Amino acid sequence: MRYLILFGFLLSALCLKADAISPQTEQIVISIAPDWNSSRGRLQLFEKRDREWAPASPPWDVLYGRNGLAWGIGEHTTPTKATHPLKCESDKRSPVGIFKIGKIFTYDNTLPKGADFPFHTMSHADAWIDDPSLPNYNRHVRVDPQNPPAWFEKQRMRLNDPPHRWLIEIQHNTEKPIPGAGSAIFFHIQRGPKIPTAGCTVMSEPRIRDLITWLRADAAPHYILLPRSEYLSRWKSWGLPSPQAAKQILD
Repeated sequence: MRYLILFGFLLSALCLKADAISPQTEQIVISIAPDWNSSRGRLQLFEKRDREWAPASPPWDVLYGRNGLAWGIGEHTTPTKATHPLKCESDKRSPVGIFKIGKIFTYDNTLPKGADFPFHTMSHADAWIDDPSLPNYNRHVRVDPQNPPAWFEKQRMRLNDPPHRWLIEIQHNTEKPIPGAGSAIFFHIQRGPKIPTAGCTVMSEPRIRDLITWLRADAAPHYILLPRSEYLSRWKSWGLPSPQAAKQILD
């Protein structure tokens, strides 16, 4: 309960953001779900061309949290009195909103051929904290593997697990993590074409490779996840592609 009270208090302080993509952003990844309770949707890459958003890929299928979607904390204003849920730890929902795309985490020594994006090779020293009671909640940390803390086994990042070969960070609840507001949100490979997630956005291996090789740090890439109805009501004020430009993922 104390985490939820703190969540509400701090969330109010985050509602001063401008709801629009940064002018410096030249790459966006957009995913549209049919509705708030959907665990499936479509995703498409867009890039800025002559000050307009243009498709940079065909659309492809993705999976979300098994319970659907919830408002997340990112570069948008998170509604505090929304009629739809707010993202919470262990709710099995994927966060909705505008999010920066962070570093790629992999257990390989290199990224796929053609990729040029910041990455970190994971080892037996790496953990991502999803326990709200720990100080570094929703942070990547490294420990001494010869003398790991008591919590490490439950928080360590998975090695040699094919769906976690590449984890592309979706920066939800990242700037000043609110305990209990959701953690460890990534793009990664799906475990199966019909198996939803605990909150990540997942896709087939060929598609994650396409995403990794397309991303460029100097393009300040962002991820936008919205139900269809929210996209249609917000695209103009948020500076997103028009419904006509995004027709393939909206239909």
